[in-house]
Amino acid sequence: MKNKMTGAEMILHALKKENVGAVFGYPGGAVLDIFDKLYGTDIQFYLTRHEQGAVHAADGYARASGQVGVCLATSGPGATNLVTGLATAHMDSVPIVAITGQVHTHLIGNDAFQEADVVGITRPVTKHNYLVKSVHELPIILKSAFYIARSGRPGPVVVDVPKDIQQQICPESYPDKVEIRSYKPTVKGHPQQIKKAAQMIAAANRPVIYAGGGVVASGASAELRELADTADIPVTTTLMGLGVYPETEAKALKMLGMHGTAYANYAVQECDLLIAIGARFDDRVTGKLDKFASKAKIIHIDIDPTSIQKNVKVDLPVVGDVKLVLAEINKVIEKKQNTDWIQTILTWKKEHPLQYNGGSSISPQYVIEQVEKVANRETIITTEVGQNQMWAAQFYKYTKPRTFLSSGGLGTMGYGFPAAIGAQVAHPDKLVVDIAGDGSIQMNIQELATAVLYHIPVKIIILNNQSLGMVRQWQGIFYDRRFSSSCLRRNINCPPHCDGSGDMCPKEYVPNFVKLAEAYGAAGYFADKTEEVTPTLEKAFNTPGPVIVEFKISEEENVYPMVPAGAPIDKMIKGMA
Repeated sequence: MKNKMTGAEMILHALKKENVGAVFGYPGGAVLDIFDKLYGTDIQFYLTRHEQGAVHAADGYARASGQVGVCLATSGPGATNLVTGLATAHMDSVPIVAITGQVHTHLIGNDAFQEADVVGITRPVTKHNYLVKSVHELPIILKSAFYIARSGRPGPVVVDVPKDIQQQICPESYPDKVEIRSYKPTVKGHPQQIKKAAQMIAAANRPVIYAGGGVVASGASAELRELADTADIPVTTTLMGLGVYPETEAKALKMLGMHGTAYANYAVQECDLLIAIGARFDDRVTGKLDKFASKAKIIHIDIDPTSIQKNVKVDLPVVGDVKLVLAEINKVIEKKQNTDWIQTILTWKKEHPLQYNGGSSISPQYVIEQVEKVANRETIITTEVGQNQMWAAQFYKYTKPRTFLSSGGLGTMGYGFPAAIGAQVAHPDKLVVDIAGDGSIQMNIQELATAVLYHIPVKIIILNNQSLGMVRQWQGIFYDRRFSSSCLRRNINCPPHCDGSGDMCPKEYVPNFVKLAEAYGAAGYFADKTEEVTPTLEKAFNTPGPVIVEFKISEEENVYPMVPAGAPIDKMIKGMA
């Protein structure tokens, strides 16, 4: 390293020292010095077409690889365009370092051109953030940002760097490690709590493991499986935990909660011990809180002590890294069999399977099943948000962690496609498929240019029901079919009141996704018959480069089971006649 470098050079030096594999971003006046130094370097930079695309791509890269995702944006609107993606990563505990430009130090607070209080704006949606006030503190701040992002409960960190600091000489070297006095995550579980957990597991007759995204973040899938197999415990997961336990196993309950399987919800409601691992008991999982797992004692293992007792009272808290805690529990747990309980689970699975009714239109559930059939177990599935997301969670069997990427906590429409780009960059040899709705995909459709120009061969499966499907589903069930602003064919000639059954409905849908794909230089395919689904998928997956595949499905198709808001999770709507 040179004895002296500018702040901009220090930023790029830090990226190399942190072994950053890719950076996603968009240039602007306040980061021109960084981009000038980026010119001609070997840092892998991807120019997205919107800053939100950049932060979601960094998020997808982080989730797929387990490394810190990095994005770069200019000041003002560039930085504020990152906020939705930062909030998405914050809710789902994804490690990201976002580097933003800021106006000159002496202009801060003067309403200068493209000035925004980035620290103030992003404070609620990040794990931590920094405004660099001196070039001399830049190296330690950058090191701290990466350390905070990846350690403890992971999350996004913003480093806001004024333009003059990027230009100043930074004589300090980049530190090898950092110590933050006020930040000391607890990684080892308390031995006494671990002993008590083992005793509670041994005493239980109807235990259930409830695994969340923390198992993915800590790389604890093997330890989780060892516990489940040794103590003969069925496993249900959150949306974020899909893949941590193979869903091909007999003890796999798949996802629980509002759109979880009936047998997962029944198991949780009837269990006598619920072992929550790296999960946060969010409302989509618990339903009516005072009725959730009311027959069970609860063990909660999590690295974040603020998540324990936050929503649900637990009997035994264990604070620590999930991988380390489970490894210690596995050392002392005894081999056992819960034969009667497992038989009850198998009976529920037989009596209450996930199912759907085939019709004249393509069933979206069938599409998901065929994606799994045509793909392979290494395939990475990303999703947008809504019905497409839930069908992808329900009807695809996930067997490995980091193969399902979706916005869980924030529910961000437009997440899946740029996240797929990031995942594909992280794993260039894997098949990456984005399961999308016709509403969500248009949130960040401009990133087709990024995928085409960088030869990123993501495959986009659009389940086109000509509507905002999940909104329409709620309106149909709970709002007396008053489909207010959920029809995506609605135009200026439509009547003010419409229940979706009139003859006035326009036949043409805007846009034509096949032509749109071709306009960007991608391939586009369309199918509206069931017998066309599998051959169309095979053709798409074997086509080089990015591909859009549009399947026309019925707008009346809903996601079931469904737990109404505020109801106990075992009081499900199984389907509509």
